[in-house]
Amino acid sequence: MRTIDWDDTKNCIIFVDQTKLPLARHIIECADVNTLAEAIGTLSIRGAPALGVAGAFGIALAAQTSKAKSPIDLVQELEGAAEVLRNTRPTAINLSWGIDRVLRKAKTGHSITQVKELALEEAKAIADDDVEICKKIGANGAKLLEDGDVVLTHCNAGRMACVDWGTALGVVRSAIEENKRIKVIATETRPLNQGSRITAWELLQDNIPVTLITDSMAGHVIKSGMVDKILVGADRIVEEAVFNKIGTYTLSVIAKEHKIPFYVAAPMSTFDFEKHAQDIEIEERGPQELKYFGDMQIAPLDAKAYNPAFDATPMDNVTAIITEKGVFYPPLSFEELKGLE
Repeated sequence: MRTIDWDDTKNCIIFVDQTKLPLARHIIECADVNTLAEAIGTLSIRGAPALGVAGAFGIALAAQTSKAKSPIDLVQELEGAAEVLRNTRPTAINLSWGIDRVLRKAKTGHSITQVKELALEEAKAIADDDVEICKKIGANGAKLLEDGDVVLTHCNAGRMACVDWGTALGVVRSAIEENKRIKVIATETRPLNQGSRITAWELLQDNIPVTLITDSMAGHVIKSGMVDKILVGADRIVEEAVFNKIGTYTLSVIAKEHKIPFYVAAPMSTFDFEKHAQDIEIEERGPQELKYFGDMQIAPLDAKAYNPAFDATPMDNVTAIITEKGVFYPPLSFEELKGLE
């Protein structure tokens, strides 16, 4: 099934709870916006494209469950739901993008019924589009991979970060579909281990060869000549930088030092054409993620902890950005790229 979808029978959102992977593929039925917001905040739903779809379905859900007596009141409720959802994760732009796209469509409705129908239709269209977009990203990126390549990836930019197929891992999947023999090295991605829990699990599900390493092993592995390319996703792309999971910047520096191509795979919806790097708020998560591993305490509770979820990789460290519209090589002209939206 898709990572996140709409259940027409139960009139609710359904999604895979990613906090339970790899031990269980647990499906959650979500029937209210507050539950969805909590799921986003706790990373039950995660990954930039998946967050865009979650935001879209969240507005559709708010519309379907509303008891508003007029279209104006309904739209006001949807705007309130939008603020609740936007505030869950500030760095990833796709969340707001999905919310805003459905809101714009819903506001064109002239009756309560029409607003509800338009919201759900647009959310479903965004979900369907995501699959096709990822397939196009995969096809464009596969041209950059050669038979026999070993690709290092960080965090999870696979089907679990999207509706299906994936961005960075979608490139790997597409290359393998072209009969290229590709192997993957996955960093564990501390502190929540999306690489070990999710990326390794995803790849094994598809019988794609994967080797798991700790984050601190990456420099040694790259210096030893074990990596041909580095391929990551993105949560927001501005003209000067790529914002992605914390640790991405470090990998880009190592890649540049050892002349390893550093590729970013992301949909055009991840581009932020309005802001610059200094304007972006980097989400800082709670210290408990560093002090506990699951339910086990692994650090002194009174130790200070700093836990940013993302970092900014300068565009100078990026070899190319792979999108559904093509492959773009820095320096980027954002004016030209904006015309491709």
